[in-house]
Amino acid sequence: MFEVGFTELVLVGVVALLVLGPERLPVAARTLGRGLGQARRAMHALRTQVEREIDLPMLDSAPLQRLEQDIRQGIRLEVEPANDAAAPQPAPLPAKESSS
Repeated sequence: MFEVGFTELVLVGVVALLVLGPERLPVAARTLGRGLGQARRAMHALRTQVEREIDLPMLDSAPLQRLEQDIRQGIRLEVEPANDAAAPQPAPLPAKESSS
């Protein structure tokens, strides 16, 4: 990504020494190193997670389709004609009287 050679590193070191001074330069370098290490570990963890997710086996859809068919058959309402004489008939509703 970035091609950094020896001369660029020396230039950055000299500028950092001039800006920060000899007292704060080691602390800044240590902090920068820790930050880069944490970023590198986070990227490695993210890469590992993505590779693990990609390598998951594809789900077999046959059991899911059978389950869907079973559910649809269980929900299906089949109304049979009421030709059975033993079946109870609903009681007729009482007639309303007109008050006019």
